[in-house]
Amino acid sequence: MPNLNVNHFRTRPLDALVENRTTFTMENVALSLFETHEEAKAVKIRCDTPVLASMVQGRKVMQLGEKPAFNFLPGESIMMPSQEHLTIDFPDAHKNEPTKCLALEIDQSKIREVSDLLNECHPRSDGRDWGRGNKSFYFRNGLGLTQLIQRLVFLCTEDHASKDMFVGLSVRELLVRLLESEARHQELQDSQRRAISPPITAAVAYILNHLEERLTVDQLSQLACMSSSGFYRAFKGEMGMSPIEFINEERIKLGASLLRQGEHNIQEIALLCGFNSASYFTRMFKRRLGVKPTGF
Repeated sequence: MPNLNVNHFRTRPLDALVENRTTFTMENVALSLFETHEEAKAVKIRCDTPVLASMVQGRKVMQLGEKPAFNFLPGESIMMPSQEHLTIDFPDAHKNEPTKCLALEIDQSKIREVSDLLNECHPRSDGRDWGRGNKSFYFRNGLGLTQLIQRLVFLCTEDHASKDMFVGLSVRELLVRLLESEARHQELQDSQRRAISPPITAAVAYILNHLEERLTVDQLSQLACMSSSGFYRAFKGEMGMSPIEFINEERIKLGASLLRQGEHNIQEIALLCGFNSASYFTRMFKRRLGVKPTGF
């Protein structure tokens, strides 16, 4: 996935080597670019409002509360609730190659507004309400999210009379995509709900356990005891993408995991992930992550 470009993000003069900050404030949101120009350890931060943080350049080692620390890398984001406590290391920061991270602070009322809109106009098939959880949500950016964040950077730096309105519309779309992504994450992670096996959850569980096999909408709709068209609509409404898009995304995630392990060649990985050829796997991998498997 292409990384964010913030070269046109106007910055103020450097007056702090650790977390030098440039901020644009608008109605309901504030967008900041944080730059760190020297190595630092155990920097303590607290989020007073919900924050979407996206890495732009370099690496942070993040620890949320008492959870284990993890590498936070370009192309990745994390949505954090208010009052989240962070401890951050900057192991690679240097004056010539600063670590850069974007942070979008979003008013809680804006999140409730978008959640209410979804609950009214696009209710979930499992009867649960749309809404942000009270835990941090860590994920790799999709193309749509990357383009939206890039758009917000541009809008914040543009001198336009309707800037607040443009930003508001983009933030609404951003929140819809984030809520859909978090719902997909819940479907993948919540083993207790998976055991209950409502139709879409049962289909998701089957997909995850049979990625190497040929999977079709007809096959999955039979598993869910629904018509093909009804299953397709319910799945897309619940997961924010079509069944085939979801299958391909999970296959690419599996491929990336296998590449990190380094135990298989690309042809073997393609077959293990359900692709019928290494060339097709390579095309789909590059489309999703912006780099070929050989360069991952």
